[in-house]
Order: sequence, then C-alpha cells, then structure tokens
Amino acid sequence: MSNSGSWLQNLTIPFVLLEITDRALWVGIAAFAAIVPVMLLGPVAGNVADRFDRRHVLIVSSLASAIPALGLWLMWSSGVRSPGAIVAVAALGGVMNGFTIPTWQSFIPLLVPVEDLPSAITLNSLQFNIARAVGPVVGGAFIATIGPGWAFFANGLSYLAVFAALTIVDPGQVRAGGQNRGIIEGFVEALRYIRSQPGIVVAIGVAIAVAGLGYPVVSFIVVFAKQVYDVGPFAVGLLSTLLGVGSIAAAPLVTGSLGDVPRATMIRWGLPAYGAAVMLFGGSTEPIQGSIGIVLVGFGFLSIVATSNVAVQSIVAERIRGRVMATRIMAFTGAFPIGSLIQTSLADRFGPRPVVFGAGVILLIAGCVLATQPAILARLDDPTDAS
Repeated sequence: MSNSGSWLQNLTIPFVLLEITDRALWVGIAAFAAIVPVMLLGPVAGNVADRFDRRHVLIVSSLASAIPALGLWLMWSSGVRSPGAIVAVAALGGVMNGFTIPTWQSFIPLLVPVEDLPSAITLNSLQFNIARAVGPVVGGAFIATIGPGWAFFANGLSYLAVFAALTIVDPGQVRAGGQNRGIIEGFVEALRYIRSQPGIVVAIGVAIAVAGLGYPVVSFIVVFAKQVYDVGPFAVGLLSTLLGVGSIAAAPLVTGSLGDVPRATMIRWGLPAYGAAVMLFGGSTEPIQGSIGIVLVGFGFLSIVATSNVAVQSIVAERIRGRVMATRIMAFTGAFPIGSLIQTSLADRFGPRPVVFGAGVILLIAGCVLATQPAILARLDDPTDAS
C-alpha cells in the first residue's frame, strides 16, 4: 500500500512543480533531490542492513518516511507554493528511502528458500509495479477533484500499512547479517567483492544504462501530458498507470510462468526492445501512440530491471548481501537523477520529444552491441557464491 502512496506522490510533485513554474527542469530537479540521498547513503545503509535486524530497521524507516509526506500536505494546505521548499521536503523523503530500499532488498531473501528467490524478487518487483499502476490514477483523481494536498496526506497514511505488515512478520524468520566492519571498510569490501563477480558487474552495468537513459521517462510523463498532448491531471494519472500495466504484463515472463528463460537471453533481447519502446514514446505526438509506447516501456523496464536484480541476488554471498545491494541501488539511483536532470534540462531547450527519442536510440544501440557479446551476457547466469 505504501508503494501506491509513493507513486501517488511521485505523480503529484512533478504535476504541481510544472503548474507553478511551467519548466520541465524543476521536474528533473525534484527527481534529483529525491533520489540522490539514496545514492549518497548507500555505504551507511548497506552497513546498517548487514549489521542490524533488518525488520527493525524497516519498521523505523517506514514510520520516519511518513514525516516528509505529511510535511508536504501541511505545506500545501497552508498555501506554500515555493518549488524550492517542495524539492527540499522531497529530498528529506529521499533520505528515509536511502535506508529503506537497500534494507528491503536484503530482507526479502531471508523470507524464502533459496530455490524460490527468483520468484520472490520478481513478485516484489510486481507489487511495486502494481502500485505504480494504482497510485498514479488515484493521484490524478485526487488532483482533479480534491487537490494535491490530499494526495500528499494519503501517502503519509499509507506507511501505517507497512508498519502493520512488519509487526506481523515472525522475528524468528529474520536474521541480521552480523558483520561488524566500519562503514568505509565495509563499503570498500563490497566494491572489491563486486569486481570479483563478473555477473554482478554486468547486471549493475545494465541497470545503470536503463536508469540513466530509459527510466527518466517517468519524469517525462507529466511533461508530455502537459506540453505535447495538452491533457488534464486525470489523463496524466492514466498515462502513469499504463507504465505499471506494462510492467505487470511482463511478470509471467520474468517469473518463469511462460518457461524458464535464461537471464542472459532476457537481457539480450530485452534491452534493445526497451530502447525501441522509449523511442516510440519519445516520438509520439498524441496520447494514443504515447499510451502504446508507455505500456511497452513498462514491459521492458520490469523485464530488464527484475532480471538484473535477480542476477545480483542469486550470485551474491549472504554475508555481504546488504552492502552489495546497497551498492547496486547506489548505481541505479545515481544514474536516474543524473539522467533525468540532463534530459529535462535539454527538453527545456530542444523540446521533450527529440530528447526522449534520442535516449531511446542510445539504449537501442547499446543493447545491440551487448547482444553481440554472448560470453559477457552468460555471466548473468553464474551460480550462487557459497563462500
């Protein structure tokens, strides 16, 4: 439920910023401010996830995450319309996510047998994308009917559901990593470990390409709706929902319901197709073409990101899982705000369509080049490190 609230807010913030400033750059700045803390806190968060009981960390971080959401509600309700203030509070929410995301990623493998890990990881991605499908359309309805403030308020309340779920989990099923290294020492160890595992290196590299070139489409949905399609907030919510619908449609493929597809094969075909989908959306001039493109973007996104995540989670040794996952999240979350900031600033100068289309072209070319390197892709299917 909290993910639905987060996506509700992820739609509302760019919408109100675009309404206040009429500049796509502010949308990129907001994305940058919300995500960069996740990247910067990676070494600390990974250390925390490996040292302490991950369930307890999640309980504290979920309650703390409600504070920025409710702060946005209070600001908007009191008439504050400063884009700088909105971005600052969004950045505070990013600080909370900096601890939540790597801990959550490290928490999931502790709840299932090893053989069920790929399905568990994919189902976690699926619930995230179901939230992506539900949250934006609710957000669009909130904005169009009762106003943005209540969208922020609903997101704040959604964290109570996370708190309730975590209190139900049997603590006996969860174990802490137990490592006692310092933050810098532990982070350096994680970097050295990643370098020793080619499959993890490839998976993280693919995630960086997707985050920096393709994932900024999330920020551009509002920009396209307002500046290209000229549609209202409810239509914005529907377009964002279609991104989640596309991701949900990819779930049977990623979970193996349609057959066991090697991770190398999934990336070989998925990355170029994802680039083509971004090109289709970027080249759109009306909502129908954009809707088709955004569904395909969502399909490609889940296929690639979930597959690369499964590769890392399946290969990494348990003793260092939290720090490695934090490093992967740092790479992904670092590439996204940088890519979003660059693309939105270019969109203010050249328009959103050529910028997004160009990003899709680069992704397509990168995917085709990687597809010619089967030996490199094969490392994505490396066995679990039992050391």
